[in-house]
Amino acid sequence: MFTSRHVKHSRLLLRHARKYLRYKDDLLSGSDREEIVAGMKSLRDALRQKDRERIHSAADTLDKTLHRVTPVTWESHWRENCEVILVAIIVAVGIRCYFLQPFKIPTGSMQPTLNGIIGHPSTDPPPNILRQIGEFIVLGRNYINVVSREDDQVFEIAPNFNVYPGRICHRGEIIARGAIDTGDQVFVDKFSYNFAKPHRGDVFVFRTNHIPGIREDPEAGSPFYIKRLAGVPGDRLRIDPPFLYVNGKKAEGCGFARVMSATPPYRGYALGREYLSQPDRSFTVPQDGYFALGDNSYNSYDSRYWGTVPDTNLVGRGLFVYWPFNPHWGLIR
Repeated sequence: MFTSRHVKHSRLLLRHARKYLRYKDDLLSGSDREEIVAGMKSLRDALRQKDRERIHSAADTLDKTLHRVTPVTWESHWRENCEVILVAIIVAVGIRCYFLQPFKIPTGSMQPTLNGIIGHPSTDPPPNILRQIGEFIVLGRNYINVVSREDDQVFEIAPNFNVYPGRICHRGEIIARGAIDTGDQVFVDKFSYNFAKPHRGDVFVFRTNHIPGIREDPEAGSPFYIKRLAGVPGDRLRIDPPFLYVNGKKAEGCGFARVMSATPPYRGYALGREYLSQPDRSFTVPQDGYFALGDNSYNSYDSRYWGTVPDTNLVGRGLFVYWPFNPHWGLIR
């Protein structure tokens, strides 16, 4: 901890020299190898004797020897940089495939537990550029100011801005003005489900391919959904608003409790359409499926409409909100 800088530098230089000898021993000439070995011995002796002047001299001599036998060329720089970049890519791909995958919350079906894209209409002009940059970094917030340049018709929806397909806009009319917060960005734990069964109450991500009732995008393919796991195989579920019942008892766990409290902004669980559509009728989860519910039950397209999630569609458990740095930042519960 309190080792002086020149001693640390000398020890690192010795480690580098030993590594170089291991890698290049068969390519070095006899004289070059002897010179490096002699330089290393001289530096070790100086370190044992704690002779500052001799340490500096021996380290400088060994350093010059290593530079002479390994001339630095632009090719070596490029090769080293490419190797570092390639290794970084391989590590990142490996982590994404087998351990952690980033995922963006696209909709508001899990609000207020997790935010999707949220619009904040405003009649005020955007703040100055420095504040915009700060709010983007901290809150993931972008400002928009869309004004119609001519008489036109809206074809795409902007969230929370009273913009809907078919709306007629006239020249100079403000179509959408205000701020848009990006959806929460989360890390999904893809590793643990390989060794342990999903637990009731998990916030989990799954693929939607082969689920009747969920349309596949011709270009992007099947979307990923994130919901709360309400029922595991064999569970008997029933909804009597605002409560969710599992095997005859109110669902246990802090996530379910928050929703069932119906304390704003939570509203409790709502009856479904195809499944759990009546308070006095239950549904038993099949052995190869999982029942998914959004915490924003009144605005969630989930298993109440299209059935269970096949176990082959499971991706992983929502683990951590890593951006933006709003109150949701941290472990997901």
